[in-house]
Amino acid sequence: MAELKTKKNSASVIAFLKSLHDEQKSKDSLELNRVYTQITGKKATMWGTAIVGYDMYHYQSTRSAQKGDWPLAAFSPRVQSLTLYILYGPIKNSPLLKKLGKYKASGGCLHIKRLSDVDLTVLKQMIKASYLWSKKTYGTK
Repeated sequence: MAELKTKKNSASVIAFLKSLHDEQKSKDSLELNRVYTQITGKKATMWGTAIVGYDMYHYQSTRSAQKGDWPLAAFSPRVQSLTLYILYGPIKNSPLLKKLGKYKASGGCLHIKRLSDVDLTVLKQMIKASYLWSKKTYGTK
């Protein structure tokens, strides 16, 4: 089995977020970092080269022998959008999505072009609900 490439590391989250070439994406990512830190009560850590994660759990795949650690809450400032890994559990089909604003969804990801496109209060509710569900479902390491 291949070893997971995306692992928790000691790279600076703030340096990464400030180094983004798109100034607005950098500002939005720094704001998301503040929001996630406030909601989770956890310090951000880098996972791989582009995922900012909070808290952690250990998983064992039911479909393969794959296992490893993964953040309970995370986002990534991708080239096309801010990608939030929150569409799980109660959030996947939440009525909050109708109130959120402009976004795209795929798999367990919510894609937002910029924070000004969404209602930040609703987004915070979604992040919190997703984090609490993940923590209850998977526990922490």
